[in-house]
Amino acid sequence: MKPLIAGNWKMNGSLAANEALVKAMLDGLGGQTPAADMALCVPALYLAQLQSLLTGSPIAWGAQDVSSHEQGAYTGEVSASMLKDFACRYVIVGHSERRQYHGETDLQVADKAKVALAHGITPIVCVGETLAEREAGQTEAVVKRQLAAIIHAVAHCTSEIVVAYEPVWAIGTGKTASPEQAQQVHAVLRAQIAAATQHPERVHILYGGSMNAANAASLLAQPDIDGGLIGGASLKAADFLQIVASAH
Repeated sequence: MKPLIAGNWKMNGSLAANEALVKAMLDGLGGQTPAADMALCVPALYLAQLQSLLTGSPIAWGAQDVSSHEQGAYTGEVSASMLKDFACRYVIVGHSERRQYHGETDLQVADKAKVALAHGITPIVCVGETLAEREAGQTEAVVKRQLAAIIHAVAHCTSEIVVAYEPVWAIGTGKTASPEQAQQVHAVLRAQIAAATQHPERVHILYGGSMNAANAASLLAQPDIDGGLIGGASLKAADFLQIVASAH
């Protein structure tokens, strides 16, 4: 299983900036097969542009959120079937910013993962603890609770998800879990997945807390870290490509 390096552009981008960034990434790859599977998860407005720029390239694309509803009176929401129209391979669900700013619960996140899978889109399911939870010794309990909701909802499809461990205290703060801290949590998640599916080896567990070009190699060297969910560094072609090159 190749590592997976997925970029999360968050609420960044413009038509001009996106085109320049994607072209720089493709030029940097130079037609070579990258060391890792690559994906860019972008604001929904730009999915058509990414589909146009990336079709036929080694870089997949995806969305940053999806509605748990199929269709109907949900103004402002985007359904999984709409994402499928733009050939999305991935969708991020349960990012800590969605949980924090939009009040998403474990159950809502699980519903989103389930509807994504039903439409052939791979959910990148985010789990992670706050600083207060870590300092209270609750890290393992929190991430296991968050992942258990997903496993309960998707059941026999557990082997088809991607999990991203993103300690909330390390997102966009410049703080990073040490490779040892990250590996410890990844091992817990791996064991939980192994208990839930006959094919735990199919599940990528990504690290998603301020991974960058400088620290990627040491994090990706850990046995249970299968890639990264990259925030700020995915907005810089050279940095993103360096992280991809670090994955082997």
